[in-house]
Amino acid sequence: MQKVLAAALLSAAVFSAPAYAQTAQPTDRAAPAATTAGSQEKMALKGNWRASKLMGLDVYNEANEKLGDINELILDKNGKVNAVVIGVGGFLGMGEHDIAVSMDKLKFIEEPVRTSSTAPATTTRETTTKETTTGAATTTTTTARTADANDWMPDHAVMSGTKEQLKAMPQFKYSDYN
Repeated sequence: MQKVLAAALLSAAVFSAPAYAQTAQPTDRAAPAATTAGSQEKMALKGNWRASKLMGLDVYNEANEKLGDINELILDKNGKVNAVVIGVGGFLGMGEHDIAVSMDKLKFIEEPVRTSSTAPATTTRETTTKETTTGAATTTTTTARTADANDWMPDHAVMSGTKEQLKAMPQFKYSDYN
């Protein structure tokens, strides 16, 4: 019986020794804060755009006709945008013709598309509208806010061409199995 009791005490001491060896660190020996040269400076990112916000951005031509929207940004291994994939035509993604163009073919615009119509202008961004009435028709011109707006994305992109010209371009495929 004494041997069993001695063995039990010995095994309890062996298994609990690591727990007793761990002691709380004194407060005066706190670990030094991890600092690097650039971590204490705030990065100046104002005026930049988020790539995630460019997805779905509408693309128009110079005549303010919608051509399609941005589906993808293709980057090289250094992070530089090599191509922009634009979905042309289709409805809700069905029957869409994807094309790839270089980034320099697009011009990003910070203000809403200027439209003139007989109906009031609607936009999802904060805008001011000016209505003028001439005869029976009402013309609405929409202008964007310019007071320090940094919402991390442009309003739309513009590129030259028509929808038919873009549909005639070779289709972009992510792989041979697309």
